[in-house]
Amino acid sequence: MSAVPVQPVSPGAASPGAASPGAEISVQVQTLDYFFGQGDLRKQVLFNINLELHRGQIVIMTGPSGSGKTTLLTLIGALRSATTGSLRVLGQELVGLGNRQLVEVRRNIGFIFQAHNLFESLTAAQNVEMAVELTGNLRQKRQRATAILENVGLGDRVDYKPAALSGGQKQRVAIARALVNQPQLILADEPTAALDKQSGRDVVTLMQQLAQEQGCTILMVTHDNRILDVADRIINLVDGRLESDTNPQQFVEAHTVKSLDHNMFVM
Repeated sequence: MSAVPVQPVSPGAASPGAASPGAEISVQVQTLDYFFGQGDLRKQVLFNINLELHRGQIVIMTGPSGSGKTTLLTLIGALRSATTGSLRVLGQELVGLGNRQLVEVRRNIGFIFQAHNLFESLTAAQNVEMAVELTGNLRQKRQRATAILENVGLGDRVDYKPAALSGGQKQRVAIARALVNQPQLILADEPTAALDKQSGRDVVTLMQQLAQEQGCTILMVTHDNRILDVADRIINLVDGRLESDTNPQQFVEAHTVKSLDHNMFVM
């Protein structure tokens, strides 16, 4: 079966799901390369990445395992230091920033990772409250934590510790922790991987509400085809290169195997 043709994404090119020209840009990546290792072991894993994410957009990033999706996600999230090209996040250029400055950038970003990373000695509510404490709003932390846990379907589990929660419930606590402060940017790495169909749908619906009501920008890495419909754009990263940037309908059409013409087998 032949490979699906894709169109390389060039700097400044308008994407099918792009926002209007006047829309605020939350993330702007230009000619970004990234390498692992040093000397003879140095290996390039991202090649000439050019990408813009606009305020209020939900963008899904797909691609094979090992294609650089999580690396790009962590660079945008200021969890790694970019040294080439340009990487502007929420108006701040990240290339060349020190660790302390990167920490400040991360305060405005909500992170959802495959590993829930909960504190085992704290209850679900207390894990979420820790994120609220970073904003200095101590008086309302319990109220806000409880409200967001109810929104992700854990209203009856607020006082349970992680050991008493299922894998899917732990992931929902982690999602609540990322969303509680209504961040300007959410970066999610396989957020629905541990969730059943309905729980996954509830979580992405909540993300949609944040994007629409708060103008939050969401970049989500996923292999979950059940949630592709929530995206404004779907970008495809292959072997460290951004190969396509489409809307969901175009993505599905491009990746659906077409019926074979039986005449092609006639000798």
